Amino acid sequence: MPTLPLHGRTAVVTGAGRGLGRAEALELARLGARVVVNDHGRPGRDGSGPVSAAPAEQVAEEIRAAGGQALAHVGDIADFDRARELVDTAVAAYGTLDILVNNAGILRDRMVFAMTEDEWNSVIRVHLTGHFNTIRFASAHWRERHKATGEPVGGRIVNTSSEAFLAGSPGQPNYAAAKGGIVGLTTSTAQALAKYGVTVNAICPRARTRMTEDVFAGVPAARDGGGPDPLAAEHVAPLVGYLAAPAAARITGQVFVVHGGMVAVLERPRVAAAFDTAKDMFTFEELDQHLTPYFARRPPDETFAATEVLGLRKGGTARG
Repeated sequence: MPTLPLHGRTAVVTGAGRGLGRAEALELARLGARVVVNDHGRPGRDGSGPVSAAPAEQVAEEIRAAGGQALAHVGDIADFDRARELVDTAVAAYGTLDILVNNAGILRDRMVFAMTEDEWNSVIRVHLTGHFNTIRFASAHWRERHKATGEPVGGRIVNTSSEAFLAGSPGQPNYAAAKGGIVGLTTSTAQALAKYGVTVNAICPRARTRMTEDVFAGVPAARDGGGPDPLAAEHVAPLVGYLAAPAAARITGQVFVVHGGMVAVLERPRVAAAFDTAKDMFTFEELDQHLTPYFARRPPDETFAATEVLGLRKGGTARG
């Protein structure tokens, strides 16, 4: 029997009690990884009492029932100490951490002129700070392993961004900002950890989950003629499994869009135009001479936002 691609490796998946994280945890386990299933948990029905481990434990039990190894961790990874605890739990239980999949997130959608301070802060906290916290402790673990052996550690980080940051989703200024920040965190971390043999990539998934049920309420759950839901989380999980595997050792600092049987590799931003001053320093008048006619020639809706990604579908590539 061939060895599974993630055999002997340990993975942490955040927000894995349901939806996309659950599908990713199950796929990593199917590929042979030992999985620490993290979920925020939930309080008792009256809002009091201990936090329930039910979602995370149910996924861990599902993995164990299929013959894999898994354990549940309940904790808010946006809390610095809980993120430390999560990484320590993986290392204590399985002797190492090899794969980190950051998935946990929330939505608090509102137009920017109506958004509350808490709606802004909570989304930035869970998405962006949550990603940083787990990366902080996983990267320290890998750095120490590298220092001990001098060998590449083969660590993998898969972060979760969103098309919202690419397309400039108007009703999600907090979410778009957090997801754009995650891409910046991804590219910075990829550069920082390359010398340790760690790859860091980001995915922009489109999936029907409890968090996005309102967003995709109008999208049919089946294609014409049947077949799986094009927004099923199971379309996303195989890419996460691939990026976590040794086969993806040369892939780092990349951003992917994935959904419905399609994976797109995004190109980095490129310089569209550059202007030099004829003197030592630009003046208002000179900028007016250069930039006003340049933008007059460009279509008014051609901005830095890449709305064409929203048109990506299996069987065809959208062009702007």
